[in-house]
Amino acid sequence: MYKPSDEILEKYANVLVNFALNSGEGIKKGEVVFVSVPECAKPMLIALQRAILRAGGNMILQYTPDDISKEYFELASDEQLNFFPANFIKARVDAIDHILFIGAETNKHELESIKPERIMTRQKAWKPYMEWRDAKENAGKFTWTDALYGTEQMAKEVNLSVEEYWDEIIKACYLDEKDPVAKWREIFAEIERVRSKLDSLKIEKVHVKSESTDLIVKLGKGRKWLGGSGRNIPSFELFISPDWTGTNGKIQFTEPLYSYGNIIDRAYLEFKDGKVVLSRAEKGEEVLKEMIAVENADKIGEFSLTDCRLSRITRFMGETLYDENVGGKYGNTHIALGKSYKDSYPGDPSKVSKEEWNSLGYNESAIHTDIVSTENRVVTATLEDGSEMVIYRDGKFTI
Repeated sequence: MYKPSDEILEKYANVLVNFALNSGEGIKKGEVVFVSVPECAKPMLIALQRAILRAGGNMILQYTPDDISKEYFELASDEQLNFFPANFIKARVDAIDHILFIGAETNKHELESIKPERIMTRQKAWKPYMEWRDAKENAGKFTWTDALYGTEQMAKEVNLSVEEYWDEIIKACYLDEKDPVAKWREIFAEIERVRSKLDSLKIEKVHVKSESTDLIVKLGKGRKWLGGSGRNIPSFELFISPDWTGTNGKIQFTEPLYSYGNIIDRAYLEFKDGKVVLSRAEKGEEVLKEMIAVENADKIGEFSLTDCRLSRITRFMGETLYDENVGGKYGNTHIALGKSYKDSYPGDPSKVSKEEWNSLGYNESAIHTDIVSTENRVVTATLEDGSEMVIYRDGKFTI
């Protein structure tokens, strides 16, 4: 079984622990990091434990065995699917300062035979967990980051060797640099420059136009752009949680989506007055429609753009973390169906009531699913004064 060198894993762990967490500052002595790692990524766990201990942190470990999810969904009753250990999970959220999640799989098709509604039932049951995390994050008391550990099965799925797959991870995360953290600080500085410029433009709405997409997204009041927070490694995108009520038009997605143990390919959506009115996919359409049927998952919670000059990701990886940050020739546009990011609010999100969130058009859902298009497109912004300005063309920000 292939394993990256100890040097690469040590650099990777250092980026995650001493940079990504705490929004680019790294963990502080005495802080508690909840680490979730699957069995097939054990070498990454060893490197992470060393990095956390050397930084003076404390670790709570969730080490999950491979290939047990299918049998769970086959055997669980409706009551068991809806089981949520509220007291235990709430105590865990209260106890931690950070979450570090490593994504890795040995079977990306494991849940294809499971009825999608059973998977969505489980997803909805765990909604309070995300709400508690969000509340703590909005209060400035919690951060998280996601990263990827490549396996032979993940590489084979996208017609790469495991060495080629890891070459993409190494390149994307700047692990081939002598000091990856220094390089990430440089990247985040450029992301921050563009983010600040986008905020200063006071954009009312954006119009995304390409050969097969014609979509208008209203940004709305009480918003700021986000990016470069360390929440994902790698991350090159600039994104915003728009006012869902002002989404109209159509969008064709080019990249397959691996989600809920299934593949959704060539998804297409049409919106009217903020809601999905037509959805289809060449593969996985049943899963797409079942997902959209979840409460408020027929509305968008995120709009995102990635500049191809920043991202070193050039190949399809079969993982949202990478595919939503792909650079390539034309960068990417993606939207997320479902939950909004409350940290897109420019004030103190912990002080905003549920009624105010609703009036601002921030969507609330148990679902947050990103779907990606790499088609060449022009993004035109309409500003507060009514003027128009092209902010993105040929895969690059123009500001």
